[in-house]
Amino acid sequence: MRALIALLLAISLLLCGCSTLLPQESTQKQYTATFLTLFDTLTTIVGRAESEEAFREKAQKIHDELLIYHELFDIYDSYEGKVNLKTLNDTAAQGPVKVDEKILHLLADCKELYIGTGKRVNAAMGAVLSLWHEARSDGREDPLNAYLPSREALEEASRHCDFDDVILDEAASTVYFADPLLKLDVGAVAKGWAVQRVAEAAPTGLLISVGGNVCATGAKNAEGSPWVIGIENPDGGEYLHTLNITKGSVVTSGDYQRAYTVEGKLYHHIIDPDTLQPSHYWRSVTVVGEDSGIADALSTALFLLPQEEGQKLLDKYGAVAFWINARGERFYSPGFQELIRT
Repeated sequence: MRALIALLLAISLLLCGCSTLLPQESTQKQYTATFLTLFDTLTTIVGRAESEEAFREKAQKIHDELLIYHELFDIYDSYEGKVNLKTLNDTAAQGPVKVDEKILHLLADCKELYIGTGKRVNAAMGAVLSLWHEARSDGREDPLNAYLPSREALEEASRHCDFDDVILDEAASTVYFADPLLKLDVGAVAKGWAVQRVAEAAPTGLLISVGGNVCATGAKNAEGSPWVIGIENPDGGEYLHTLNITKGSVVTSGDYQRAYTVEGKLYHHIIDPDTLQPSHYWRSVTVVGEDSGIADALSTALFLLPQEEGQKLLDKYGAVAFWINARGERFYSPGFQELIRT
């Protein structure tokens, strides 16, 4: 709930900026639409239009396109008449499963990111992540009896996380799991990847935020005024920074998101594939880049790495980042501070 409130405050900040409109923009006003039906989080769309009705029509179209990705990439629920990632987790070890090209393209990009990030972002790590998901869900529902996944179960699950066992046949549009115990979990990539696909076809001058994956399709008005994006403080309160963004994506990964407590210690959802435990390098990592899917993956990868190794990935993918550690110390990649408004 704190994350949702913070995001709403960020959107309020976006709307506070004043600018003189050019003559052709004089009849346009800024509107906001919010949805709670996508990727189990809050989606906010902000933009200008000549009427609220015209904006709502535009926002609804974006919602409907995102909903397609939401259903296809869902690993928990099935949808009538659709083959999605849950279908793959349930049946792909039995033989090749024909899938929508969106799933095939997502998994192909996930495989590239798996290699490109040195296996730090692994969409085939579902067997391990599902153990943490179950423990976290139980612990949040019943805090007094919160528990950790057993080390034995985690180590056994980790033997079934090799992305090379995800066999993609682009010609046949099929997916097959060579390991019968392998499970997909695309949580480190899917939201950003879906937002990027939708943003590429969306009108310019929109701000699309899906659970904090924020993507600007262009300046917020004809003058070229930037959007103002807030970076949440892991401890609450004022933003760590606000950024001026005209086009591109801002994605943050933090230890305050989807966390639970066991015997007074906080355990978050970003799991190190080497230790099989939540990573403790950073409290928060924010990545800014042109591609929302890559920025989403990088925010996870950098959270799992020391700054020097994270910087190599930023250089490789042409992005910039901001880190904050447990002592509240702040670190910046070259180019990030140029985006800071406050």
